[in-house]
Amino acid sequence: IPVHMERRTFSRYSWIDFAFSVVGVCTFLFDWGSDLWLAREFYCRGELFWFGVLVSLMVLSSVVVQVFSWFWFRYDRELPGFGEQAAGTGGVLFGDRVKLFRLLHVLQLGFLCRHISAIRQGFRVWWRKEEGSEYAVYLTHDLSMLRLIETFCESAPQLVLMIYVMLTASTTSIAWMVVDYHRSLRAFLPDKAKQRWGSSLVYFLWNLLLIGPRVAALALFSSVLPGFIALHFLLLWPPLALWAWRQRTHFMDSAGGERLYRATVGLIWYFSWFNVAEGRTLGRSLIYHSFISVDVAVLLATWWRYRDPVQTAAYGLALLVALPLTYLLGLLLKALYYCCFHPRLLGPPDREPGPPADLPDSDASFRAFTVQDEAPDSRLLNQRMARHAAHFYSGGRAEAPPS
Repeated sequence: IPVHMERRTFSRYSWIDFAFSVVGVCTFLFDWGSDLWLAREFYCRGELFWFGVLVSLMVLSSVVVQVFSWFWFRYDRELPGFGEQAAGTGGVLFGDRVKLFRLLHVLQLGFLCRHISAIRQGFRVWWRKEEGSEYAVYLTHDLSMLRLIETFCESAPQLVLMIYVMLTASTTSIAWMVVDYHRSLRAFLPDKAKQRWGSSLVYFLWNLLLIGPRVAALALFSSVLPGFIALHFLLLWPPLALWAWRQRTHFMDSAGGERLYRATVGLIWYFSWFNVAEGRTLGRSLIYHSFISVDVAVLLATWWRYRDPVQTAAYGLALLVALPLTYLLGLLLKALYYCCFHPRLLGPPDREPGPPADLPDSDASFRAFTVQDEAPDSRLLNQRMARHAAHFYSGGRAEAPPS
């Protein structure tokens, strides 16, 4: 673990963290509610094909998220004293009740239970000033990654197929989860200033402007060549997953988990970019955005070639011009963000000796929890997010865009 991620430098659990958790679970429930409503509409109207596609995406994304959640629960149980401390703070992760937690994951309820437990623990810490501040932060860090995976495994593909129904809710959910994940990662970088609301808003906007045209182009392509959208994905996803594999990520604590993670990264890159490896990321980001820009242009050109000129006469040319300009605006806003709104580096924090840098979750020493209103002399380290934060914001103290 890099020296700038040591235990005494972690931020306390605040009302902003609690608000993000509540908004996150609300958008999750709203997204699933809209999915169930849409599935019911398809079924009642006899659209069994679209009903099957929608339900398949829901089930697939849920299974992927539950598998990640179960992996991490197993990893965390190997931390010395973790289960006892979890039980001591109210059984947020069910303590030693492994069979119960396994059953909840099999029933596809593990992710929702994590949400509820994190909000409950966060409320106890923030409002009642009880013990377990570090544990609440630990849970929110895992949830941010799980929400990001769930968003790109379910919301983004659904947006491609059902854009005419789910555009507003799902696009906003995607962009919000990216911002939430970005804020969560910054908790591991005490030598960087905190991201304020104005900075978060600009970060949200440029992600919305980049993800929206990408998803819209995929949806337009699928509207004229529905049988080829799956082929398009199968042509792009393996190279993207291979690129993640070549970057030798180390996010999970098992070989099987790491393979699943790299495959998921390839899926996320199909819609949006985020960094997963050490080193300066500007070059990788430029390569990615150049590739996606060309792909969006090809998708739009294909749609224009095969569209119905009569039905699209009112909006066809406007879309053809507006989507590339929106994507370009997103890139410009992203550059503006890193020039003017990105939180700058602060001076190096005071450091205390931390655990060895190469320890996995299962070998990391457990540190006692502290009371919320006392001096933070020790912190619980979420090793997964710590490693990923180091990669996401790698590149030393330079100010080059990290993603």
